Amino acid sequence: MSKNMANNSSSLVDVHWLNDNLGERQLIILDASVPPVVPGYVSINALEENTGKFLAIPGARRFDYDKKVCKPNSTLPHMMPTAELFQAEVRKLGINQDSMVVVYDDVGVYASPRAWWMFRAMGHANIKVLDGGLPAWIEAGLATQDNLETELPSGNFLANFAEEKFCDFNVVLSALEDEQCCILDARSAGRFNGAVPEPRPGVRSGHMPNAKNLPFPEVLDNGHMKSPAKLQKILAPLLASNQKMISSCGSGITACILTLAAELAGHKKLSSYDGSWAEWGAPSKLPVVID
Repeated sequence: MSKNMANNSSSLVDVHWLNDNLGERQLIILDASVPPVVPGYVSINALEENTGKFLAIPGARRFDYDKKVCKPNSTLPHMMPTAELFQAEVRKLGINQDSMVVVYDDVGVYASPRAWWMFRAMGHANIKVLDGGLPAWIEAGLATQDNLETELPSGNFLANFAEEKFCDFNVVLSALEDEQCCILDARSAGRFNGAVPEPRPGVRSGHMPNAKNLPFPEVLDNGHMKSPAKLQKILAPLLASNQKMISSCGSGITACILTLAAELAGHKKLSSYDGSWAEWGAPSKLPVVID
């Protein structure tokens, strides 16, 4: 591993760093794109569909947590798989214990932070998010290819699931009245307050009691993560340094943008609610507040 790679301790890398390290043996690049469902967010490859083009960063491999690296037969979208399933799928991608993994998506920073947090939860610390994603790569004029790599050697990745990094509704329920916990909801203010209906049929409007709202676009700047200093300023009124943060959203994707933001701001006690509002807002006895 080059000195340039070894010295990067941040969870973010920029496109120039990635381009400089493309030839490194231990570097694995993953495309973790998921079609955006949030209004105003569009993927580069969705725009290219009409022309028949597909764009990828050279050497990238597909990490599909929406359909493959997820809990099978779940009624909820892209739920965390077992360590065994995760390990098997990641090995198919040629990922090893000593691999440095860089994950990106074709929106900017949208779906990639969940992939980052999945790897962190499965015990792989050497995982980075490409700041700005594929749009930033293209904007920088860097080379692309028209396919993802599929003929790959088997890796030796070992998964060790730290389950507290992805919590279930029971953990969230017990955290509602716990002053040591802060639940941050990444959905829009309208959805959080109950003024705007949920996009999923049958899902209730509103939010969890005592949850706080931080719409995920507020931690982004033109498709890039804001600086650690700006993130600290944004989070300071919401999250104390000694509190555990539980992030939530519509289905567990943009919640992880808040998890990444908190990590970049220096917070250590982090968890994401896996089922998020798709689970909590479904018809049940779980408490919901409308402002």
